[in-house]
Amino acid sequence: MNIKKIAYFLIFSLVFGFSSVAQGATDDTRYLVKSNSGFWKKSFGVRHEFKDGFTSDLTEWQLRVVKVFGVDAVPVQKIFILAENADSISAVSNDQEKDKNSETEAKPSKPTTPQTRLLPSDQLPWGIEAIYGNNPLVSITSGGKDVNIAVLDTGVFADHTDLKRRISQCKDFTAAKQPVVDGKCEDKNGHGTHVSGIILADGGSDNKGIYGVAPESNLFSYKVCGANGSCWSDDIATAIKTAADQGANIINLSLGSDTESSLIKDSISYAVSKNVLIIAAAGNDGPDAGSIDYPGANPDAVAVGAFDINFDIADWSSRGVNSTTTANVIEQGDIEFAAPGVIVESTWKDGGYVILSGTSMATPHITGLAAKLWQKDAEDPDSATRNLLKTFSGDLIPPVGEDDNSGYGFPHL
Repeated sequence: MNIKKIAYFLIFSLVFGFSSVAQGATDDTRYLVKSNSGFWKKSFGVRHEFKDGFTSDLTEWQLRVVKVFGVDAVPVQKIFILAENADSISAVSNDQEKDKNSETEAKPSKPTTPQTRLLPSDQLPWGIEAIYGNNPLVSITSGGKDVNIAVLDTGVFADHTDLKRRISQCKDFTAAKQPVVDGKCEDKNGHGTHVSGIILADGGSDNKGIYGVAPESNLFSYKVCGANGSCWSDDIATAIKTAADQGANIINLSLGSDTESSLIKDSISYAVSKNVLIIAAAGNDGPDAGSIDYPGANPDAVAVGAFDINFDIADWSSRGVNSTTTANVIEQGDIEFAAPGVIVESTWKDGGYVILSGTSMATPHITGLAAKLWQKDAEDPDSATRNLLKTFSGDLIPPVGEDDNSGYGFPHL
């Protein structure tokens, strides 16, 4: 056996000897291996492929082997999506709700179990009524027919009476041993079910449930986050590309991070090139200017902040940098709109209904309105719809024009 064969034997022993452990790894072990070598792909196993290489869960030994051979491996970024606290519908004042219910998308924690109701306290929650212009003649929502909305989140409770007729696709991007599982999107957190309901809940077959903004829309429920609200950026990036390839018109990203993921950035560019409208939460790191999270800070995404029932911007709602960038042009770090995001009632993972707050709740209001207004006959339907949202916007903060708190304001009918 020559030296070259011995070297390969040793490499395979190190790599494959720990391969099974890597496949089940879950905590801070995922890396982007910057190589397109078939040898390394076979050695480590490929979770997702990208133009710069592939991602894989590596053991400490495997990482050492990579470095010894001069192959660059960088940690894959985590993004967090949490609804830590939720009070019962009979609960507390607005000020308490802002303090207790606002999400924290900066670090994970164990999900809490909010008090639920079997029936909604209001079939048309205040945020939905606000989107519909508080028109007293509106008793049921409508719209979104043939519009495909991908919600990249913690999954969905597929048997919820108000959602089950809306689900068109269900995929899990979080499984340890398989990068994508079709037909599975169980929500063990609740956040994804809540977000989905705001967009397209249809009241259920008995019409006793809750209504979202565009209840005729089709739901692509893509689970990219686990029960604790932790999400790998490579899973999110792959889900974005998959949604675009599967015919999604709008992608809702009620998630965020202080730093930008290059993988997610590239996938958003890809989706936009296919006329997909990306709508993302601004984050809950306010009230300082420039506190907006990624991917909301990406100008290819519509960033959404949150206000309460009095149309006051929530203190914790992240702010943009609109006052320092070009007027009437969305640039990096700008916020675009604000929407209802405080004390929002929607569907939950146990089949009932709960209240949550956060820009994660504001974002699906805009997603639903975009579906209702979707400009399917336009040459670029995503851009046309985005511009129409701007046209339908009303200022929340004087003087007229963009501001760091709410961008162009609140789009509504």
